[in-house]
Amino acid sequence: MRKLSGIFLVGLCLGAIGAVVVTASHSDAAATQPIAVTEIATTPPATSAPAAKTEPTATSATPTPTPSTKADPVEVDAGKLDKIMRDGTASVVVFDRDSGKTTVSVRADRGYTSASIVKLLIALSALEQGGPAADVQRMLSRSDDDLASRFWSAYGGPAIVTRWARNLGLAGTRPPEDAGRWGDTRITAADVVKIYRYLLDRKSTTILNALRDATERGSDGFRQYFGIPDAAKGQEWLVKQGWSCCRPTRMLHTSGVVGNRIVVVLSEHPSKVDYATGSRRVTEIVSTLLGSGEAAGGR
Repeated sequence: MRKLSGIFLVGLCLGAIGAVVVTASHSDAAATQPIAVTEIATTPPATSAPAAKTEPTATSATPTPTPSTKADPVEVDAGKLDKIMRDGTASVVVFDRDSGKTTVSVRADRGYTSASIVKLLIALSALEQGGPAADVQRMLSRSDDDLASRFWSAYGGPAIVTRWARNLGLAGTRPPEDAGRWGDTRITAADVVKIYRYLLDRKSTTILNALRDATERGSDGFRQYFGIPDAAKGQEWLVKQGWSCCRPTRMLHTSGVVGNRIVVVLSEHPSKVDYATGSRRVTEIVSTLLGSGEAAGGR
């Protein structure tokens, strides 16, 4: 599995070759009291947030996606998505950073329960307020719910969502009705693309490194390489995935960057559709978007 590993600059002069390799490192830090996530509802403990800090801007270690070989544009419409999904609903947005244009947009403004996609906003707030970068990276790369709950409690709870929605112009994003259930935040595919554009434009090193280093298994043991990672084999990618069940449906989301394209697929399945089947369907959607054909293993 290829991932974004850094920036390689190779200079060639008078037969002498020089190479510079820059990589990013991680450290560890402590976390605080957890609160409820998607499956269990409790009231979040009251905590005070640390004094505000600004996240450091990028250094040369920022894993800026490099262009990949692109297949011919693929026509994707609601009918094609529905055929792949069979039941349930999917939304798709693809944004080409080279042209600055959205190349695919299907049900871009339909709302979904975010599951772990909201961790992108939690990470932004934690870093802005001086939170531990190593734990933020772990929360994202391993999709660690305990750390997300602790950061949610410590750095603003529902106000995290409302503030970033206002700052980034996320018209379809709103906090959960139950303040303790961060995974019930509502999002749209169009809004998730805006979040990625912000992260890439700001070169948010800590967050981008974590998405580059996403592990195959999440902290709960769930295999989170469905969608973009499975479909983009041989290409460089950054990802944040989301999954949850069942209130009353099953959510499976894949989002990230493949080469210079931002790709977001949000999907909602009946609870009768198991995770394995739903994951294969989401991977097939991404394979179609990338022009890479049928996903490995079929449906």
